[in-house]
Amino acid sequence: MQARIYRPARNAMTSGMAKTRKWVLEYAQSSAREVDPLMGWTSSDDTQAQVRLRFDSKEAALEYADANGILAQVVEPKTRKANIRAGGYGENFATNRRTPWTH
Repeated sequence: MQARIYRPARNAMTSGMAKTRKWVLEYAQSSAREVDPLMGWTSSDDTQAQVRLRFDSKEAALEYADANGILAQVVEPKTRKANIRAGGYGENFATNRRTPWTH
């Protein structure tokens, strides 16, 4: 069995970082998906592809993979740059602005 260990990226629709702190072990798909000719649904007989295990650390996920004989590939996360403005958000509403703030 092959698996991938990664930290999920944040949802593009939000600015929050929820569900991105834990590491995920996800099994690779072992068989191809097929389209059901009657209903048009996509299906697969591979039930391991539905399994996602969450761990607090990368080391815990690697220990689990080693203990269960899973060949795991680690994908390191890309770090996010801090978005720091000089005056911060509060400067938008400062009383000593040089130009008036309008909509």
